[in-house]
Order: sequence, then structure tokens, then C-alpha cells
Amino acid sequence: MASERQGHETKYSFNVLSNKRFSFLHDRHTSELFMKWSMLGRITAQAFNFDQYFHPYKKHDFALDFFKDPCVKSNLKVLDASGLWKALDSEITKVNVEAVPCTRTSMDLFDALYSCGILRPSGHIVKCFHDFYADFDELRNMLLIEDSDNYEIICREDREEFLFRLFKHFCLGGELCQYEDVVDPYIETTKSVYKDLISVQKDPEMKEILVTSTVLKVSAYDDSGLCYPSCKDEEQTFAYLIVDPFKRHVYVLYHCFGVGLFSVPEKEAK
Repeated sequence: MASERQGHETKYSFNVLSNKRFSFLHDRHTSELFMKWSMLGRITAQAFNFDQYFHPYKKHDFALDFFKDPCVKSNLKVLDASGLWKALDSEITKVNVEAVPCTRTSMDLFDALYSCGILRPSGHIVKCFHDFYADFDELRNMLLIEDSDNYEIICREDREEFLFRLFKHFCLGGELCQYEDVVDPYIETTKSVYKDLISVQKDPEMKEILVTSTVLKVSAYDDSGLCYPSCKDEEQTFAYLIVDPFKRHVYVLYHCFGVGLFSVPEKEAK
């Protein structure tokens, strides 16, 4: 649902954290996988801080203030139609904000994939027939086809989890995605990115590790319509704000669907 800030409440203010390093963006192996999945050069992460305590019930105000902030407008990266990075630099009038469940602290969500004919014990993905795609497999069948035999092997509640959404994004990839024969690269990349973005702490009473981040899937509009993460609505074009309320940091994970780079830049290869 689109939202505009109401009233005269104090606004959030943001600054870019230019020294924040996201490990997955500088890892050669991950970059090679992004290249194979046609996501390299089209996926990025950025970090900002903010000046007030974050309240999840104020998520729409937070997101609208984020996109209206001068520092964000001049630093937030987006891809233009020609595939070049630029600053957002738009006058945002409204935002869509979806709260994304984020509770998982282990990868056991994916254990079910090994017991239902989607994966062989070796982790190889089982191929299957599809009317339109010659190189289809049971993993994408489970991810995309609601009436497939294995769709409900991951319950609807778990499908909403940020961890699963990342996994699905990487499995589907970009426009010229070369799909994996085994599941391990998808799971390893999901774990790496998730660990880089999510904050956790140990509950002193329950002795459990709990996620402290709030995840918001966002899109933004100017007077001409949808402008972020792109002017085109596409499932594999996405932007998430991952908010750490204690550090007062917000991380942006962004991807714009299209044809990725065909080689890993030297600065990422080191």
C-alpha cells in the first residue's frame, strides 16, 4: 500500500556509511556466481545510518523519509535503462512498504528439499519436463508453480521469510541466468548474503540467538509513477531495507533484472 507522511512529526535524517564493506560484494567466488546467474553488475548493497530510534509501526514514515532525504537522493544507487549506475535523485512522493518476516538463524529451512524428490542425496537438482522451458528442474518447479507436487514442501509462512526470498532470488537470477546443477551454490550464497545483512543477539533468558533486524521490501514513486527500484515492475527487480534499530543502521539490498556482466572486474577479483 502506498503511503505519504501525515502530520508534522520529526523526520528521520540519514547519512551514507561509505566505509561499510559487504563481504559478499568483494568475494571472487560469489562474484563469479553472480556473473553466471546474470546478476553481476546489477546487484549491490549500501549502508546508511539514521538519527532516531526505529519503531516498526512507523515503517512507512521511515521509508518515505529515507527516500526524501538529500543524502539518500544523492547517494542511493539505481540502474538506468542503459544499465549504468546513477544516483536516485528523484522527488519521491509516496512509497510502498512491505514488512518481511525475518526470524531464521540457521539454514535448516532448506532441509526439506532433500526429502521430496527435488534434490538427490548428492545435492544435484532433479530435472523435469516443462511445456515452455527445456532446461527446467524440480527446484524452480517448487519455487514458481503453485500447483506443483512439491510447492507446499516449504510452507507459506516460511516462503515469506527473508532467508527464503533471498534463496529464490538467487535461484531465478537475471535475464541470461545459467542455472546450477547442484543446490549448494544457491544455499551458500544465500547464507553469505544473509549473514552480511542481518544483525542478531543472544537472548540472556532463553539463551537463543534472535534476529534483531527489521526487513522492509520497498518501492518508491515520483510524479511520473514508479521509479525505484526501477520504472518497470519485475519480480526479480527488488530493493530491501534492512534496519538495525540498535546501531541505527539501514542496509539497502538492490537488484535490477537484466543482463549482467560477463566478467568479474579486477577490483572484485582480488
